[in-house]
Amino acid sequence: MNELAPCVFVLFGATGDLTKRKLAPALYALHREGYLPPTFAVLAYARRDKNDESFRADIKAAITEFAPKLPTEGEDWDSFLARWFYQRGEFDKPEDYAGLSERLTQMDTERNAPCNRLFYLAIPPEQYETVAEQLGKAKLNKTAPDCGAWTRVIIEKPFGYDLETSRQLNETLGRFFGEDQVYRIDHYLGKETVQNILVFRFANEIFEPLWNHKYIDHVQITVSEKIGVEGRGNYFDQSGIARDMLQNHAMQILSLVAMEPPVSLDANAVRDEKVKAVRAIRPIAKNEVSTMTVRGQYSGYRTEEGVASDSITETYAALKLHVDNWRWAGTPFFVRAGKALPSRVTEIAVQFKSIPQVLFAKMKRDDVKPNVLVIRIQPDEGIHLVVGAKEPGQAMNLAPVDLSFSYREAFPDAVIADAYERLLLDAIRGDASLFTRGDEVQASWALLTPILEAWRESGRDVQPYFTNTWGPERANGFLGEGRTWREP
Repeated sequence: MNELAPCVFVLFGATGDLTKRKLAPALYALHREGYLPPTFAVLAYARRDKNDESFRADIKAAITEFAPKLPTEGEDWDSFLARWFYQRGEFDKPEDYAGLSERLTQMDTERNAPCNRLFYLAIPPEQYETVAEQLGKAKLNKTAPDCGAWTRVIIEKPFGYDLETSRQLNETLGRFFGEDQVYRIDHYLGKETVQNILVFRFANEIFEPLWNHKYIDHVQITVSEKIGVEGRGNYFDQSGIARDMLQNHAMQILSLVAMEPPVSLDANAVRDEKVKAVRAIRPIAKNEVSTMTVRGQYSGYRTEEGVASDSITETYAALKLHVDNWRWAGTPFFVRAGKALPSRVTEIAVQFKSIPQVLFAKMKRDDVKPNVLVIRIQPDEGIHLVVGAKEPGQAMNLAPVDLSFSYREAFPDAVIADAYERLLLDAIRGDASLFTRGDEVQASWALLTPILEAWRESGRDVQPYFTNTWGPERANGFLGEGRTWREP
């Protein structure tokens, strides 16, 4: 089942945590499933003084620790490990890129393979522009004319720190790579349930006629984590939850929920509609930020390692957004993300409008619950539709019941692959559907940057909340009269 084109997967920052936890296990899974052709190879590029054999030992240790269910003995394992090679080099030295170019040419000759290149920048974001520029100067951004092959580059989030830095990053990438060569990876888009949003919306006729402001009261998007910063205090205190999760994960989900049907499943057709949805979101003016947003910080955050003792960085944020187009006019989208909350969950809750109080007028209003459609992205991937039903007995009492679909129950024999497996597979195939385009990145930063600036100017207007609660007290009344946050 060799569906992938032969290429050399050049992994910058290969000695880092991402390689150990995600990339090496994902590549091993693809190898075991038969997707990697015989001439596929990985060339690790990093600054540490290693060679092929010592780095292969590191890969074995990483798989043993982070993917213990995968075997690290036998013929299958040996053939996988033989795909890995190591090249020592700095990120900013032209002579090291000349050495990299020579090594790649040598590998192509030895493998008798086309010179396809996939550069993965598993490095700190501040190094992206340096590496892109050095690749360009070494002419590694384009394949030699006699090869007739392709070159692509993958970069991890964050794609900039605000609107200005995201523009600068896009401009630098654009000087050396075409947009069709750049794959901005957000692992959330590789999750099975995220991909299924398009299928659920556009392959089921019963939902699309209701998917608009006439029938939907509001939409809630929750991206929560139970843990705190967990040793990432130095990074997180400079970022905050809005940059870390709202600008990318939450906005990706919102765009898929709000977008119009694409003309095809072609990558650019899908991404065109996502960009339109993000651009349709009404900007929040600085003088509206205090009423349209809530930010909080969990108790004990300032004592975390790497966090300033007087930090005002938000660990919780909620936004009230309006998508100003024909479909969604008047229907608010409430988006929240936070750390140290009661559970780790990512879900979309679409609450439909309440029924007219006619047939059940004698009942308490709270007894007649509106329908809610819940799309659970993680954990326990699935879809739930909450409907009203009569309780057994003589009285006419209503109760909400859950019509549930669970991926694991519906497909018990299926293996839900890690998001990185799907995304790496797509990048090598050249399918950019699940990767973020440059104009979408800038559209989301254009929305978020004024909010971040207003928060910074407002000083210490950050609300405290206890760990294992659903955010600051002010967030409870944020949705307005008659609406409450769903507790997953």
